[in-house]
Amino acid sequence: MALSSTPARPPRRWLVLVAAVVVAAAVRGVSAQAPASHHATMAGYFAQSFYHMAVLPLLAATVVLAYWARPSTSDEFPKGFRRFQMVYLSVWTLCVAADWLQGPFVYALYAEYGFSGRQIAELFVAGFGSSLIFGCFVGTFCDKFGRKRSCLIYCVMYILSCMTKHFKQYSVLMLGRITGGIATSMLFSCFECWMVSEHLQRNNFSGGLLSYMFGLMFTVMYCVAIASGLAGQAVADAFPFVPISEGSVIYVGGKCGPFDLAIACLFVGMALIAAFFDENYGSDEGATGAPSPSLMDNIRSGVSLLSTDRRALLLGVVVSAFEGSMYAFVFNWTPALNSKQIPPPHGVIFALFMMSCMCGASVSTLAGAWVRPAGRLVATFAAGFFAFVLSTYAAMDTEEHVFTSFVAFLLFEFCVGVYFPSVGVMKSEIVPEQVRGTVYNLYRVPLNAIVVALLLSDITMATCFKLNALFLLVALISVLYISVNSGGLAGKAGKGGDEERPIIEGKADPVSRD
Repeated sequence: MALSSTPARPPRRWLVLVAAVVVAAAVRGVSAQAPASHHATMAGYFAQSFYHMAVLPLLAATVVLAYWARPSTSDEFPKGFRRFQMVYLSVWTLCVAADWLQGPFVYALYAEYGFSGRQIAELFVAGFGSSLIFGCFVGTFCDKFGRKRSCLIYCVMYILSCMTKHFKQYSVLMLGRITGGIATSMLFSCFECWMVSEHLQRNNFSGGLLSYMFGLMFTVMYCVAIASGLAGQAVADAFPFVPISEGSVIYVGGKCGPFDLAIACLFVGMALIAAFFDENYGSDEGATGAPSPSLMDNIRSGVSLLSTDRRALLLGVVVSAFEGSMYAFVFNWTPALNSKQIPPPHGVIFALFMMSCMCGASVSTLAGAWVRPAGRLVATFAAGFFAFVLSTYAAMDTEEHVFTSFVAFLLFEFCVGVYFPSVGVMKSEIVPEQVRGTVYNLYRVPLNAIVVALLLSDITMATCFKLNALFLLVALISVLYISVNSGGLAGKAGKGGDEERPIIEGKADPVSRD
């Protein structure tokens, strides 16, 4: 295989391009939100609220940290790699943008339709539940049905989900939540499976370049999330939210706009997938040709591991406690920041959350040379506990303490950014390869229970944040026990270079924010 004459360089152009896109989205927001002359200038845009004032400094911090933690590789680029990279990242950018465009506006749209908090909670649980349940076997589905076809199905399912957002009808919105949840589970499985198979099997590229691709993939994901929040806000503010006719249940404009933009991204993504993706499949047999274990055999092996290895069991407690709190946060941040004095620009807030999250992921990478994953998680859970204590205080009077809530939420999003790459490495160290998928699915069982209990119970927002703080304290104690039995908190992980992966682990299982 022919190789290029120079080694791969760190993708500085990617970071410059991303910064330009994010700033352009902010500038677009200026023109879209400028009904008065005060908003017609850049200074006027950033002076609208403390949310807008935070954009530039947080963006600067994000770009600097992302540059320091940028993906790089010493491997040379073989012939065809750049084309493969461009095709996949173009499709990934469009398809993940369709997901991120929706996140900031789901709760706000349901509230604008006039649904009660209980009804909105039921809709969210339906989306989370369908994603978590279908996620248990989505890998097997795309292996057998074909990864390219599965990627196309993702686009179709999400287009249907976005179309339902125009209907002020509970049953239609419920259908959209279910199809959207299925699509989310496919996004973070099928695309990655297709890329890995094409990279290693069809093109025979190196493992070092695969890690490099993962780094680019998840760097792009965060950057697209930031730009999507700003672009979505611009679209939402550009058109009035009105029914298509008097008394109609079908609405257009306003917070429906970002979902229409997501549909456009999905149609373009479908065209690129159909034109440039080749089909590939998984295998039912192992490398030795022996049949794979049955589902029940895998479940028994997974349960046996959890009953005999306390570290694996406590890791499940960590995952359920933190990610359950995160799902509750995804539901609660919109009403928590609701204010008559400072109407929340949901897309801008979401972009700021993603900046904070990307800062956390970058810090996790930079700290990997000195602090083991367990040590990073201890600090993360302590900071997350403090964030929810602040949130509890602010929730006592949301109108008076909206700024405190915002700061606390930024801190928690930073913790989310540190958490996923750190826990991804810890999972790889503790859970054996032969039962990894089964054990990860078993971790979802208590996670599901926590999410349903928090969202469908009639507890106040302050009580929910108190419980989240308690869950973070449980996670902190659990990871301390794991660290004591795994070599302490300082120093690099000893699993053959897992800590060298940039910004985000490929198996970090990022979560959709809708």
